[in-house]
Amino acid sequence: MIRVKIDSQKCKGCKLCIYYCPRKLIKESKKLNKKGIYVVEFDNSKDESFGCKQCAIMCPEGAIEIIDDEREKNKKR
Repeated sequence: MIRVKIDSQKCKGCKLCIYYCPRKLIKESKKLNKKGIYVVEFDNSKDESFGCKQCAIMCPEGAIEIIDDEREKNKKR
């Protein structure tokens, strides 16, 4: 399973990740971070990410991390 982890405190709300996500799985949140910025969130109600990492690559703040649970599991063996 692929997980998308977004650090809301690093997010500056530029929305590049929303624009570049091929499956449109990232959306603007209604939550504000400590800077008073509406951040983004992964919308896991739509579909599962396939791990292309476009959102993480495009994020200028490095606020997005893609975690592949299967890969992590295999590393520990």
